[in-house]
Amino acid sequence: MRAGGAPPCTEREAAWSSMRAPGAQYHRRMKVLVTGLRGTVGRALETRLRGDGHQVIGWDRAAVPIDRYDAMERFVVGAAPDVVVNLAIASQPTGRDREAWLVNYDWPSELAWICRQHELRFVHASTAMVFSPAAAGPFTIESTPDAEHGYGHEKRMAEARVRYQNPQATVVRLGWQIGDAPGSNNMIDYLDHQAREHGQVAASSRWLPACSFLPDTAAALVRVLTAAPGLYQIDANERHSMFEIASALSDHHGRRWRIVETTEPVQDQRMIDPRLAVTPLARRLPALA
Repeated sequence: MRAGGAPPCTEREAAWSSMRAPGAQYHRRMKVLVTGLRGTVGRALETRLRGDGHQVIGWDRAAVPIDRYDAMERFVVGAAPDVVVNLAIASQPTGRDREAWLVNYDWPSELAWICRQHELRFVHASTAMVFSPAAAGPFTIESTPDAEHGYGHEKRMAEARVRYQNPQATVVRLGWQIGDAPGSNNMIDYLDHQAREHGQVAASSRWLPACSFLPDTAAALVRVLTAAPGLYQIDANERHSMFEIASALSDHHGRRWRIVETTEPVQDQRMIDPRLAVTPLARRLPALA
């Protein structure tokens, strides 16, 4: 692993740091290198970026191994992006030893360092799961992540490592994504799976999940690309329980699922970040209003 102290303040870093806020507009077309481009959020982000006139480059792990620093650095330098966005997660294991740790921790650590060395903007996607089920939300950027196991722990450790490797990096926490149809890792898939397995969907009225619709997440991510480095959180859930959200989604999709109210789990997973204006769930799902 590469590491070091605070980097010198270059002209490019000064320019990024001086940008006003996540809502500030950066009118120059950007070249954006994205890991996890074929994933749930990656596809939505690509659609939004290309729609805004930006160039998008994906990372092919078969062509560029993620455990060889020289190959990774050569690829990034050759691509010459304005921004590197790390969305990749170990969602499709290949059986490799410590694969989840490699993808979720080692890889973003090296990317953060490469971007620091070559004065490139680095944006790393994290998750609301850095907070354990026992933690009391809603969470602000001042809240302390506490996940000790599994994916949430790996992402919590990666957040700290990325900021250590590259103090100018941006970390953005995402919640559960809501798509329009099954076929990817989003809330609709979960509801479909539960309905097929059990004939109904059990949803807790005491669980307030962090979540947002994919197009709104993509739009917020694009704004983060031109914001000052730091920690951000994207969440569209202002006050609604999983039971309310699932019921509203069922109505939205023609009463597609039978939703049954439960009282477990008990958790407030919401993330608060007033700097990012995300379309509230009630605007997307009128039944919540």
